Amino acid sequence: MPWSRQDRDSGPRITGASGGFLHDEDGGRLLDLASGFVCVSLGHGQPDVIDAICRQARRLCWAPSSAGNDVRDTYAQRLAAIAPWPEGARVHFGCGGGESNDDAVRIARQLTGRPKVLSAYRSYHGATVGAGGLTGVDRWRDPLPAPSGLVKFTAPFPYRSPFHTDDPATEAARALEHLRTIVSHEGAANIAAIVVEPVSGSSGLVVPPDGYLQGVRELCDETGILLVFDEVMTGFGRVGTPFAATRLGVAPDLLTFAKGASSSYVPLSGVLVREGLAARFDDRLFDVGHTHAGHVLAVAAGLAALDVYERDGLFERASEIERWLRVGLGELAARHPVVGDVRGLGALFALDLVADPETRAPLVAWHEPEPSAAMARFHAALRARGVHTYGRYHLVMVAPPLTISRDELAFGLDALDAALDGLDDVMA
Repeated sequence: MPWSRQDRDSGPRITGASGGFLHDEDGGRLLDLASGFVCVSLGHGQPDVIDAICRQARRLCWAPSSAGNDVRDTYAQRLAAIAPWPEGARVHFGCGGGESNDDAVRIARQLTGRPKVLSAYRSYHGATVGAGGLTGVDRWRDPLPAPSGLVKFTAPFPYRSPFHTDDPATEAARALEHLRTIVSHEGAANIAAIVVEPVSGSSGLVVPPDGYLQGVRELCDETGILLVFDEVMTGFGRVGTPFAATRLGVAPDLLTFAKGASSSYVPLSGVLVREGLAARFDDRLFDVGHTHAGHVLAVAAGLAALDVYERDGLFERASEIERWLRVGLGELAARHPVVGDVRGLGALFALDLVADPETRAPLVAWHEPEPSAAMARFHAALRARGVHTYGRYHLVMVAPPLTISRDELAFGLDALDAALDGLDDVMA
């Protein structure tokens, strides 16, 4: 079992699912309030995607990644149409978010001829050796040293400012000044890319203050550094637009995706590269590839999922869910002092639980070597009320499928309300 001690109960045994609910082997149902690991955005058992996978399986299950394929080509064209660049884009496919973040680094280094890559502390980019090296969280205990050339910087975090301010504008300005200092010391001419999550995921779910990403974009434009957005979690309607880059009004040079691309029915990921950069490989070797790049079952699932997203207006629906979450989670925060902060965008929110609302000290420190007994009881209390979600230490993710109904969400919020009562007791 990943991310757990092997001598402990792994929780429910899931044997089926439908819509917004997971089914366990005892016949119970759990509302999936986190879309799996923020990935099953269409809910479970979406028939059009399943039918597309079955049709493709009967016709062709594998084709060389170096060969042309009709479904692969069609999906690539459709992705280019929703990419955040008027000039268009090309895509290199993979199987997982970490793999595609690795590939984005390889592409950026090939394009620039520069060795270094910058990424933020309080970030998560995957569990491969390369993506793990990009990752910067103090729960990360990988004994392997990061690959050479990977450099960290501190990103803004308005709720617990590392830049000693309560003002979001000042936070953004000081974070940008810090980043410019890092770039200066490392040498801009040595830096291929800056990799950021436009909204961080399980490493803190931080929405950057206004002006920060715009400032990073300006820095990259000035220095020739490529800007890479890791949209593994934020892509495919999660924040109310096809990609967070569109909603936030900042276009990167490369964009990685996974999770929601196929609603995780089949592992699928990729790197979108804006056309002006991708065209440079027309007369030079593109030295990146994998056996399963553009796996035909995966791209068939992705193409069908994209049809559903667009047909059912799901790229926009997260904006409606966001209104429900801001009200519902805000009411929970008002009732429970253990909820220090509610933050998020679209259908991607989290509760930040605190031991002390005044100091904002986390209920469970990120560096604790063992899972918290209090949080284990909290998640068990949620399951007892028919709701499943996940989190990291003091962070509780609330990121439902984009198909969730208002009544289903109300059921989930009621369960959160009851489970939080136990944590208020811990605080007292």
